[in-house]
Amino acid sequence: MARYIGPKSRIARRFGEAIFGPDKVLSKRNFPPGQHGNSRRRKTSEYGVMLAEKQKAKYTYGVLEKQFRNLFEKAARSNGITGEILLQSLECRLDNVVYRLGIAPTRAAARQLVNHKHITVNGQVVSIASYSVKPGQIVGVRERSKSLEVIADALAGFNHSKYPWIEWDESQKAGKLLHKPERADIPENIKEQLIVELYSKN
Repeated sequence: MARYIGPKSRIARRFGEAIFGPDKVLSKRNFPPGQHGNSRRRKTSEYGVMLAEKQKAKYTYGVLEKQFRNLFEKAARSNGITGEILLQSLECRLDNVVYRLGIAPTRAAARQLVNHKHITVNGQVVSIASYSVKPGQIVGVRERSKSLEVIADALAGFNHSKYPWIEWDESQKAGKLLHKPERADIPENIKEQLIVELYSKN
């Protein structure tokens, strides 16, 4: 499946935020990339602002356009606030839950662990990163993978209490999704209402 594999700092600089995690380049060059990135730029149109917000959400969660639209359409059909439901759906993707549990240092690393069959859901290996984790399900590390250095390094000193919708069991190297996260608990700086407005124009 095609995914962006170029310089992540370039994308972070486009949005002016460290959407992939701490970024030394962004801290030194906090302006858009390109020849004229540090010069005055024309004011972005209303549509451009909404489009940029959608792109930021896609890059943040590592989701392609078709997947993102499908998640939005499903959220739009659900009862509740569409934008909040969209973010909850993104948060409940298996790769994101693995990342939130501290099993991997980044979402990209989490996706790789899932694809390489190191992750289980309720004791069964699941290798589909987009798998939607349901409340009550337990996401853990496969027994033979618990000694992997990348996992041990990621978990070292990780503070699980900052995500109140998950419960971590250190002895089992597994965590339970207690419930879908409330919008106020999701730390990502995404203005989901702009995304809803963008799709409503199409």
